[in-house]
Amino acid sequence: MDRFGLIGDPIATSKSPALFGAGYHGKYTYELIEGQVFEESWRRFLEGFRAINVTAPFKENAFEQVVGLAREGRGTVSGPAWKIGATNLIVKNEDGSLDAHNSDFTGIILSIAEALFPGLVGQCYDTFGDRGYIKVHQFIRQNVEELYGRRPQALVVGCGGAGKAAAVAAAEMGFSTVLMNKTLAKAQSFALDVASYGFIVDTISDFRAALAECDIVIYTIPVALSAIGELTEDDFRGEGRIPKVILEANYRDPSFRGESLEMMQRAGCRYVSGRRWLLYQALTGYGIMTGETPDFEAMDSVVKQ
Repeated sequence: MDRFGLIGDPIATSKSPALFGAGYHGKYTYELIEGQVFEESWRRFLEGFRAINVTAPFKENAFEQVVGLAREGRGTVSGPAWKIGATNLIVKNEDGSLDAHNSDFTGIILSIAEALFPGLVGQCYDTFGDRGYIKVHQFIRQNVEELYGRRPQALVVGCGGAGKAAAVAAAEMGFSTVLMNKTLAKAQSFALDVASYGFIVDTISDFRAALAECDIVIYTIPVALSAIGELTEDDFRGEGRIPKVILEANYRDPSFRGESLEMMQRAGCRYVSGRRWLLYQALTGYGIMTGETPDFEAMDSVVKQ
């Protein structure tokens, strides 16, 4: 039987086994390969698993492994994973070669697309199966400027693995994208690495003004900036008939809660929790891992627990 799993550390509380189990109704096994030493976890993957997810702190390590194999003709790296410089999903082929993907990227696109075009994700998956995310990406890319009547703006806060995935996803959807990071030089370095996107790098001190100006905000840092407590209802208002969208990565201890969420609701702002990102990342990633579309409603019930 094919085995699937997750490498990273620490991962004991990961929702991935429950999500995968629900998605395929126990058809496949999904194991946690926890350990502080990347080489040992990587060895276990190569010896006994068909595909794995990768989480912190090993996304860059796994990326480098597959890049090395690709140079020898024994691996491939998807375009998004290459631009992000990290992978969270690796599939082993029958000939032993490896394919690296980044489903953080696809999960972000589906999260934003569903907020802007409710029902789009389900329609694309019903029609196109486990590659429905490709059609979602194509649709939003082709229609986002018509939706806003101009080229819309995105703000990405944080430039770690999730932040880089968010920045590339926003740009690939057609948004003019602003990057912010507590360490400005890190954001500047990434912007130079993918200069073709034309990322705008701004200081974290401009967070409130940038949030008010941008159409979507993807917040990926694990702590709340003090400026969040200074936001007003007007900061959350969208322009015209299109609501502002805020997507937050951290679902265990979110920075936007309480009064912030109440102000968003009054302003008509759409808040997308990290749980939705997790769900859509699983939907796209598990389909790539198995070649079979998982049961979305069953996984949704796990996320809501």
